Amino acid sequence: MPTATTLVIALDGPSGSGKSTVARGVAARLGWRYVDTGATYRTATLAVLRAGADLTDAGAVAKVVADADISLSTDPRSPGARLGGEDVSTIIRGPEVTAAVSAVSAVSAVRRQLVALQRALAGTSGAVLEGRDIGTAVFPEAPVKVFLDASADVRASRRAADGDAGVTAPAADLVATVSADLARRDRLDSSRAASPLVAAEDAVHVDSSTLDAAAVTERVLALARDAGLTG
Repeated sequence: MPTATTLVIALDGPSGSGKSTVARGVAARLGWRYVDTGATYRTATLAVLRAGADLTDAGAVAKVVADADISLSTDPRSPGARLGGEDVSTIIRGPEVTAAVSAVSAVSAVRRQLVALQRALAGTSGAVLEGRDIGTAVFPEAPVKVFLDASADVRASRRAADGDAGVTAPAADLVATVSADLARRDRLDSSRAASPLVAAEDAVHVDSSTLDAAAVTERVLALARDAGLTG
């Protein structure tokens, strides 16, 4: 039987795979916390940009993040991010942060700091965490690990339709622009030395290309029941 420290569902995958919607849905159904780990990196990136730190100076970046007051709402029905008490939930989804977040998240010291924060946010009463290294670095002991993916075309179309892609382009070119940006981020996230985007060896792979969020949510909930996390 899982202990309080392993009441965790780890949901990893690239942007546009649907993991945020699914993670919130699963957390809401279970009455658990929801932790958007990507939001911690985006909030940290905003802090770095506001401080004017050189993105190529790992030490300077890490110091800014260490001094930053970053907090998240863990309510799946009302997620959000705050920096020094300011609600930055919208700002961190903008193009400036999107362009810089891969560089900030590649800094090993930043990842160590934010992994500690993410584990604290999860608490001990049950949490669904979504990101890129939950099953490999944040909670490698999680009893349920899912790697959610989708085709490149589907992912780009979803992000463009969401209006949350963090890129700007004429409507006719938006999907192509988003697709190029996702490819850039995939390349950076998969090749970084610190906790790259990769599926845990024991993760269940789910391709959401032809599935809606409700179907994927039910799949994850079934895995949770099979693992003894729910009644």
